Amino acid sequence: MSSGTPTPHLRLCPPPASSPGLVAHLAPDLPTPLTIERLFVEYAGYVATVVLRVLGRDHEVDDVVQEVFLDAMGGLRAIQNPAAVRGWLKTIAVRKACRHLRKRRLRAFLGLDHDCCYEHIADPGCGPEERALLGRVYRQLDTLPVGDRVAWTLRHVDGEPLESIATLCGCSLATVKRRISAAQAVLERKLRHG
Repeated sequence: MSSGTPTPHLRLCPPPASSPGLVAHLAPDLPTPLTIERLFVEYAGYVATVVLRVLGRDHEVDDVVQEVFLDAMGGLRAIQNPAAVRGWLKTIAVRKACRHLRKRRLRAFLGLDHDCCYEHIADPGCGPEERALLGRVYRQLDTLPVGDRVAWTLRHVDGEPLESIATLCGCSLATVKRRISAAQAVLERKLRHG
């Protein structure tokens, strides 16, 4: 798990089957209005996968997905390029998930958050060792600062390039690298000795 070499991505719940997406449904000569209903049908599964990978807890996903699409309703008219919708929704999803992680940390500090079993969110094709590793990694991620956790998760679970992570998290590339490196160091130390 060294930060200099690529880390194999954890196999956490497979993404929804790839579909042609919203852009393929738009005829070039017939402008089709973007509606929140249409976005939800097209992208709810994608947004849920992003949120699950960041949060690691499936019981929180529905609430965050609803919040994402409520925010999207307010900004829908500003979307001029339908090809940008997926990235726009992912940015909203990551930022909403960060807020939920901060609330979770507060609940944990107050003793109101309970330990969670993460093994069940693994890809169905994962073996017992991979499930156990996934659980250990997510339990350790729960101890990290939110920014470090999210940057590391986007990189090593979701497979995002560093530049995209900077955009999604609203920070510089240098900050993303620092956060991933800090998270990696903690995970290596704790997983080696834990």
